[in-house]
Amino acid sequence: MEDCYKDRTSLMKGAKDIAREVKKQTVKKVNQAVDRAQDEYTQRSYSRFQDEEEDDDYYPPGETYNGEANDDEGSSEATEGHDEDDEIYEGEYQGIPSMNQGKDSIVSVGQPKGDVHKDRQELESERKLIIQECGHGRFQWALFFVLGMALMADGVEVFVVGFVLPSAETDLCIPNSGSGWLGSIVYLGMMAGAFFWGGLADKVGRKQSLLICMSINGFFAFLSSFVQGYGFFLFCRLLSGFGIGGAIPTVFSYFAEVLAREKRGEHLSWLCMFWMIGGIYASAMAWAIIPHYGWSFSMGSAYQFHSWRVFVIVCALPCVSSVVALTFMPESPRFLLEVGKHDEAWMILKLIHDTNMRARGQPEKVFSVNRIKTPKQIDELIEIESDTGTWYRRCFVRIRTELYGIWLTFMRCFNYPVRDNTIKLTIVWFTLSFGYYGLSVWFPDVIKHLQSNVLPIEKIEREKFSNFTVNLTIANELHIGAEYDNGRFLGIKFKSVTFKDSVFKDCTFKDVTSVNTYFKNCTFIDTVFDNTDFEPYKFIDSEFHNCLFFHNKTGCQITFDDDYSAYWIYFVNFLGTLAVLPGNIVSALLMDRIGRLTMLGGSMVLSGISCFFLWLGSSESMMVGVLCLYNGLTISAWNSLDVVTVELYPTDRRATGFGFLNALCKAAAVLGNLIFGSLVSFTKSIPILLASTVLVCGGLVGLRLPDTRTQVLM
Repeated sequence: MEDCYKDRTSLMKGAKDIAREVKKQTVKKVNQAVDRAQDEYTQRSYSRFQDEEEDDDYYPPGETYNGEANDDEGSSEATEGHDEDDEIYEGEYQGIPSMNQGKDSIVSVGQPKGDVHKDRQELESERKLIIQECGHGRFQWALFFVLGMALMADGVEVFVVGFVLPSAETDLCIPNSGSGWLGSIVYLGMMAGAFFWGGLADKVGRKQSLLICMSINGFFAFLSSFVQGYGFFLFCRLLSGFGIGGAIPTVFSYFAEVLAREKRGEHLSWLCMFWMIGGIYASAMAWAIIPHYGWSFSMGSAYQFHSWRVFVIVCALPCVSSVVALTFMPESPRFLLEVGKHDEAWMILKLIHDTNMRARGQPEKVFSVNRIKTPKQIDELIEIESDTGTWYRRCFVRIRTELYGIWLTFMRCFNYPVRDNTIKLTIVWFTLSFGYYGLSVWFPDVIKHLQSNVLPIEKIEREKFSNFTVNLTIANELHIGAEYDNGRFLGIKFKSVTFKDSVFKDCTFKDVTSVNTYFKNCTFIDTVFDNTDFEPYKFIDSEFHNCLFFHNKTGCQITFDDDYSAYWIYFVNFLGTLAVLPGNIVSALLMDRIGRLTMLGGSMVLSGISCFFLWLGSSESMMVGVLCLYNGLTISAWNSLDVVTVELYPTDRRATGFGFLNALCKAAAVLGNLIFGSLVSFTKSIPILLASTVLVCGGLVGLRLPDTRTQVLM
């Protein structure tokens, strides 16, 4: 052996042999300890199996076991020694029922000799799914609510930026040129996060990936409520979006892998309701918190903590709750089987079984699976230079290796047999996201456009005012070429007021607050500014002659106690989110009855047709009604698309494929926001025809996807 290692040409082969042998011996020792710990739980079950084997009642009459008996059949040694010869497990966790135990129990996963002589239909009727023996009960419902909180956090993240944007623009003194970045930066973070965390979930596990990404989201979402600078706020929301981007692909992959086939479609649809609940939660909290500008405090003039920051903290609570609850949940047993950790998978499956049986009042019922076949694993030897490399070099090599592995897994999504499905799903995800998010942005912009037509800006041109005092609120006015001589502006509030080419002489501004107010090309002569919030950026190309500034406020002020427009915005979003409740209920009840594809294609086509009702929207109330109808129809398409996507990918690519498609969804949303946002002031026909066309085309492509209603997970 030593001569072999001296030969440099055989160094790598020898290293691989040692790694394989060490792994085998370590697993044997660990499994022996696990088996001893489990004896108290499974002694009755194992003794029954041994008695049946001794009585030759294990196999049906006329069949014999092709091999020698193994007393340690329940341990990993029975399978570990046959890794090179065992078959890869098919579909769901499969087992062969014992004739003595009836159809409800599963004894082991093996390869009876009589299988080759049986008809395929007869063999499939004899096989049972292990996950069916585990049952559907308390464990699945507990995981349902835990993962639902994570999905709820994703829904909150989508809505929270739109709700805080008006207040954040004011509080952080965001210029008009930079306000669009806040809405786009979150989607960019979610796009990158969906791809990265989805790929990582196929490498390190569903639970591990979800815990990390939700922790990142919660930390930076909480931190963003305290920062004062706009740049740092953008950075925090970017990383918050990057974290929450992994929620959807990981949550659906995780939950689908602990559901039996007949329960999968319905319960995945019920899980989708938490995204709607997140939207309702965000709308209700915004409605209750943000307009209350009195919920604030300040530390000097530099640090301001207003009500919208309280809203951001409250919106981080679902994420924090999901992280805490997720620490008590186990890893997906299907993922553990995929990576060869069959002993851990067996223990988790037994945990699921025992939890559900105790909830049913049957604690004496034992978990009768004692051996699970696993896929063949390819041993990998990665040199991280643990002896000579520095810590940062080891980290770099590890990160590079993981990223390369994620990329390889992603490329396998375009290999046979899932290549065609990936292409079709790409088209459906892009068209649905483009049409849905595009119109979702277009609706409120159109409502604002209607409101602006009702309340036009008052224009005052070339007028002269002398010896006056103003202490009222001035809003929505444009002053052009005006002259103000010996004027006093005391305790005044400026809202969306612009002074252009105007002259102020011997004037006084005292205790003044302003939002969206600018002085363009104005001249100030012998003017005093006392306790105002006029920042330098509000004076554009303006001149000052012998002017004085006292106690100037730093930061922008939110003091609009009489501004109730926020209530209307939040109420509209609340109604639009609540309108998807009937669609969620219908999709959950009919998902397994009419099929995923019928619901997907039908919902997208009906959504495209409903776009034509926009021509009737000539008022705010009618536009809100059409928005509710549109949201109610599209939610069924989203739910069925989530279910189909999970079911079309095998376990080793499920989260990666879902993450890629979800990232594409966010890219289409950004594109839809840009295109539809630029069409607000134009005719309605272009957005209506564009949205209707993409939705109908996507629905027709969705009908060409394979039907996954009756198939097990690959």
